[in-house]
Amino acid sequence: MTNPVLAEVLRGDQVESRHRGSVVVCDASGGKIMALGDVETPIFPRSAVKSIQALPFVESGAADAYGFGNRELALACASHNGEPEHAALAQSMLERAGLSEANMECGTHWPSRQQASLDLAASGKKPNQLHNNCSGKHSGFLCTCVHEGIDPTGYVTAEHRLQEMVRDAMESVTGAKHDPAHRGTDGCSIPTYAVPLESLALGFASMATGEGLGPQRASAAKRLFTACMAEPFLVAGTDRADTALMQAGTGRIMVKIGAEGVFCGAIPELGIGFALKCDDGAARAAEAIVARLLEMLLRGDEDLAPKLKAMANPVFKNWNGITVGGIRTPEAFQ
Repeated sequence: MTNPVLAEVLRGDQVESRHRGSVVVCDASGGKIMALGDVETPIFPRSAVKSIQALPFVESGAADAYGFGNRELALACASHNGEPEHAALAQSMLERAGLSEANMECGTHWPSRQQASLDLAASGKKPNQLHNNCSGKHSGFLCTCVHEGIDPTGYVTAEHRLQEMVRDAMESVTGAKHDPAHRGTDGCSIPTYAVPLESLALGFASMATGEGLGPQRASAAKRLFTACMAEPFLVAGTDRADTALMQAGTGRIMVKIGAEGVFCGAIPELGIGFALKCDDGAARAAEAIVARLLEMLLRGDEDLAPKLKAMANPVFKNWNGITVGGIRTPEAFQ
């Protein structure tokens, strides 16, 4: 199957580039409300499923044992910019469990936000693992290990008890088998599993509604979604699509990006979850597509829909501030 064109990049009035992809919207029973393209072939969701991966952090009692609230729960689901607020909160989480950056196994990179990197370099400092965009998730992992009495060494490996807990949660929520044949290694070194897009949409609908989940898991899912929607800056950061969309939604939209053009999310009030994949992995296209999808699903909201429409149709300007083009979603995505 050839996936439809879901986003077009314009130079003037002419189409300069096209981005194909697939989208699916499901309810918590697995019913497809909308499907475009191939939604059955397994894809790697990457960081889009961090809220599901964070379930053991809450279910184990670790989050409550260390006195964590919405801020820490949101960071545990984050792919953040590595801004000072992000790094400091990750450090605070580790310290509550008697750990430090040295216990992390996610690796080091410069902050994703350029200004944060420039400020760090100007201060004469170098980045550490706290600046890794996944440091919040790894802080949650480590806190879970300490609380459960599990040796955290090697916690990123597929055979570690912590990753078994994460995998069990992923299988339970999405209904998809997470097996070695579909396993890869994510950028932060934990296992990532390729599953159908429709399974991811079902999983996010289940997280949003609690349907099909036990009482403890449903409560944990609600807490994690609520935290992300309450603290969108901590989920991503300055000038990030996740943050902007959840800020616009004011507690009504949960959305999370994954690498290589993936987005997953939910609209709890409608009881639906969604997942999308841009074939070429382009973030610029995926961001426009997810905004267009949300605009379509919430088109009856006279205040929110226009904000989402603007995000779905960004305008490009050159270095002189002259408008040179933009992105639009074609008729296939209606």
